[in-house]
Amino acid sequence: MNKTLYGIPNCDTVKKARTWLADNGQQFDFHDFKKQGLERATAAAWLEQLDWEVLVNRKGTTWRKLSDERRAAVASKADALELMLEFPSVIKRPVLAGAGPLAVGFSDAQYRQIFA
Repeated sequence: MNKTLYGIPNCDTVKKARTWLADNGQQFDFHDFKKQGLERATAAAWLEQLDWEVLVNRKGTTWRKLSDERRAAVASKADALELMLEFPSVIKRPVLAGAGPLAVGFSDAQYRQIFA
């Protein structure tokens, strides 16, 4: 299975993950979900593997800019799916698929464990 790193190129954490993968000889495709979009099936598959609260970045700017009513309306996997499709930048980045279990976020230790 091909490894795909999902994110946006100007995100510092995504930049670190891309650099780590390249420096460690890992072949991967980069999917910019702001420019390329995010398919419903992909986001739904992520939500089958991880809890929506892991995938939705409630500390980020996109979440904080939502109205209180909109944030309060996100209370289930289905709600999170619609939010993620409407505002892909609300997804915690990066998302790494195809290297074992779905991985969200980046740290050197996390990636060393994934690629051990």
